[in-house]
Amino acid sequence: MYNETVARLTYRALLGRRRAILLGILPALLILIAVLVRAIGGADDRVAEDVLGGFALAAMVPLVGVIAGTGAIAPEIDDGSIVYLLAKPLPRRTVILTKLWVAISVTVVFTTIPVLVAGMIMNGNSQQIAGAYTLAAAVASVAYSAVFLLLGTVSRNAVVFGLIYSLVWETLFGSIVPGARTLSIQQWSLSLAEQVAADGTGIASDVALPTAVILLAAVTVLGTWYAIRRLSALTVAADD
Repeated sequence: MYNETVARLTYRALLGRRRAILLGILPALLILIAVLVRAIGGADDRVAEDVLGGFALAAMVPLVGVIAGTGAIAPEIDDGSIVYLLAKPLPRRTVILTKLWVAISVTVVFTTIPVLVAGMIMNGNSQQIAGAYTLAAAVASVAYSAVFLLLGTVSRNAVVFGLIYSLVWETLFGSIVPGARTLSIQQWSLSLAEQVAADGTGIASDVALPTAVILLAAVTVLGTWYAIRRLSALTVAADD
């Protein structure tokens, strides 16, 4: 289910200088915002919620997920180099699961650590706000990685579609249209954060916890399953 060679090549592709810079920009910006917020206004739970929810979870986590999820496989498919990998006697399931693991690990590292650090800077984890958003970032990272990895196998415009989903659907429509929030990874992960945060915080989700857990698991499993199917189909086409 895991291949070290595939993992090493994928890590190298994702953490090359160009992508590493892209992956690091938003987390660095989050830390900078946290420092400025603390320096200007002192510890403030409400401001910490606004920054971690409105910027970190709503924008940083999905965008890092887009970069890592699509970057784990889409460039290889676009330039045709995936054919050399598929020519190896390696199950396609192993290829996808390995790349998914790499995408998840990269996304988790580049989101949860900055979220936790930023939260500690802004309010010292008062009312478990930093811990709650760190958990939300972690579970969202898994789902986003599966969805965006799938996009990388089905479209040459995976990054564009990933940005449309994360910025237009989740951030824009999700803040305006109530029904759109129920089909949002952000809201599903926020449901878990709501359970961790202390009573009285402004952390709240439009999706009940059991439903959120089921939807997160379903999206991750179904996205991975269909990505395996797409890669298997690509093998047939290459052989032709």
